[in-house]
Amino acid sequence: MKSDRLLSILLLLQTRGRVPAHELAGRLEVSVRTIYRDVEALSASGVPVYAERGRHGGIELLAGFRTDVTGLTADESRALFILAAQGAHAALGLDAALGSALRKVMAALPAPHRPAAEVTSRRILVDATRWRGGPRQAVDLQVLQDAVFTDRRLRLRYRHSGEREPRTCTVDPYGLVAKAGVWYLVADRRGVPRLFRADRVRSARLLEEPVRRREGVELADVWETLRRQVEERQDGIEVTVRIRREHLDMFRRMAASQLTAPPDDDGDGEWVTARLAYPVLRAVRQLLAFSDRVEVLDPPEARAELLAGARSVTELYRGKSPAQD
Repeated sequence: MKSDRLLSILLLLQTRGRVPAHELAGRLEVSVRTIYRDVEALSASGVPVYAERGRHGGIELLAGFRTDVTGLTADESRALFILAAQGAHAALGLDAALGSALRKVMAALPAPHRPAAEVTSRRILVDATRWRGGPRQAVDLQVLQDAVFTDRRLRLRYRHSGEREPRTCTVDPYGLVAKAGVWYLVADRRGVPRLFRADRVRSARLLEEPVRRREGVELADVWETLRRQVEERQDGIEVTVRIRREHLDMFRRMAASQLTAPPDDDGDGEWVTARLAYPVLRAVRQLLAFSDRVEVLDPPEARAELLAGARSVTELYRGKSPAQD
């Protein structure tokens, strides 16, 4: 609706100051021409908004102008009280600030919508962490946050996946992302976008140098590029298995992140077929945890890897136990 769009433009301008017309158009999914028509409509209604064209131009409110917006709908009121990332605020040291902010929002809500917002906060809980995640190393995000908010470069000692010892590097941060309970620093290293898991950062030091981000590139852009690279990565190995039907639910829960599609379950027979993906061949040894309830059908090298793993376990337990020494 046009009224919603006008309100969105007003809120964005109050928050951001001068905003290019093409950026507003992209955020609101309309044409630049429509944005200029909306600006004219805001101006006609008494809002002191103006547009400057040119390379450094944009749309801006007159300095010092503010307006209180209280026309929230019932759905918008509910949405404010559904926390999209449980635990994220605690990791950032913002739990107390969040509680205070929500109390202020509740007080500012139109009276008819307050009961619905209060019920939502008690009835909806979002927990973004995965089942059976196991204990994770404590993560100190303070220095990473400082770099992100002060636009400074970072010197990291970081342990890459598959390496035992950390290495030192200098990075240019774009921001922090929490995905499935794991925090990532999104940054350029020598102008190339990279993901750094916060729990693998052994130390971080804020440098005096200003950050060197690529011009016109935002956190959301870099994250989308990196996320797509991870999801579309072609290396690794695909494995076809069969699972005893009575253990299918447990298998779905424990191997959820490796499943490439729902298991082929026709409702009949003792076994159900499924396909999994692993980053490296050795990772298929995870399936030893299922004992004889899961059998690898293909490829042959995956069967051989499981056999080698089973032999290693057998040899371990055939040897003398510590109690026998």
